[in-house]
Amino acid sequence: MNRARWPQRTLRSAAAALLQTNRPVAPRDDDEIAAEVERNYRWNFSVNLIDGAFFWFGISFVSSATILPLFVRKLTASSLLIGLVAVIGQGSWYLPQLFTANFTERVPRKKPIVINLGFFLERLPLWFVVGAAALAGSSPTLALIVLLLAYAWHGLGAGMIAPAWQELIARCFPVDRRGRFFGTTMFIGAGTAAVGAGLSTWLLKTYPFPQNFSLTFAVAASAITVSWVSLALTREPEQAADAPHRSNRQFVAELPAIVRRDHNFRRFLVARALLALGGLGTGFITVSAIDRWQIADSTVGLYTAVYMIGQTVGNLAFGLLADRFGHKLSLEVGALTASLAFLLAMLAPSPGWIFAVFALLGITVGALLVSGILVTLEFSPPPRRPTYVGITNTFIGVTAIAAPMLGAWLAGLSYQWLFGAGTAINIAALIALRWWVREPRWAADPELTHPQEPA
Repeated sequence: MNRARWPQRTLRSAAAALLQTNRPVAPRDDDEIAAEVERNYRWNFSVNLIDGAFFWFGISFVSSATILPLFVRKLTASSLLIGLVAVIGQGSWYLPQLFTANFTERVPRKKPIVINLGFFLERLPLWFVVGAAALAGSSPTLALIVLLLAYAWHGLGAGMIAPAWQELIARCFPVDRRGRFFGTTMFIGAGTAAVGAGLSTWLLKTYPFPQNFSLTFAVAASAITVSWVSLALTREPEQAADAPHRSNRQFVAELPAIVRRDHNFRRFLVARALLALGGLGTGFITVSAIDRWQIADSTVGLYTAVYMIGQTVGNLAFGLLADRFGHKLSLEVGALTASLAFLLAMLAPSPGWIFAVFALLGITVGALLVSGILVTLEFSPPPRRPTYVGITNTFIGVTAIAAPMLGAWLAGLSYQWLFGAGTAINIAALIALRWWVREPRWAADPELTHPQEPA
């Protein structure tokens, strides 16, 4: 019997060591934790800034809006498989978060989840994307299978650790400086991504297929590995876990009551889902330009550069805007720019217009990256942040997976129908955010008032 239980004990011990749950957490009051946060603020700002710079530089080389659709198009003419890349890119990060929220709440240290598990779940799979490009010349079908599996592994793995990462950010940065940190980090990251887009343009133009994609994906995997090293230097202010032990069934049973009780949160979920559904045509903008005007591969790299420049501007602007006025306004602006982007895509008479489309979409992504992530942290009390994050992002993930599938169907009918639907849905998201959802920073605490309102 003891021999039969040995593997289970070994696995539990290994998991405890990996997640550092075998180390006690000293009890501390809020003032002590706040003092540690201030003491390590500049250090954490710096190492997370470097993480963001390398991460976004690397991710620009595997962009699901430009680079990956181009690679898949060279392997297959199937709109469904091109749409599947968009499904993975838009939905995989969001979808798993609810399923790991219960576990995340009970673990006192979030950094081991982000770093120790994150290496295998999020960073390692990108090296298999490099392998997919190496297979493209000799076995296109196998290359396509490897690419889709590795990209899904990367996206789902990142989503599994995302509640812990967002809680780590919430612990390391005070609420009135999160927007500044996130906006600055994303600003620098998008700037390096714009440089990366220029380099990817040169690689795609200079080297023959599939060597050009092998080099492009190798840069992505290398940079994202470097970003992991920097993230590992974060100094987490350790806190005891207050969440009671609940089975997954008990945890899931609590969720409807949370959504039913919190009216503003429920309205936000609807508005945010509309914003996610509004991205149904993003993965087809590059493909439509190729089909309509036979643009060169190097032009796709330039589209990526413009996309990243728009994101760079959006990241910094929305970070500063959100610290002052809250995150809801940033999301409203993002919905507006998405509406304009799809309207331009629908009306574009020449490929030059697509540069403006990607610039506007980049601004939208800036709003979603900064405020779309951070706003959820302000709806919930601190002990339940992973749960609120999980509810929000999994709900969005389901919508984000449905969006490209609907987009693929509409693209089969007409790109005009597809981009017209994107325009209409984003306008609906803007209306819902503006006139239906209250800013949670002011709504959560009656003693807080909007900066423009008299105290």
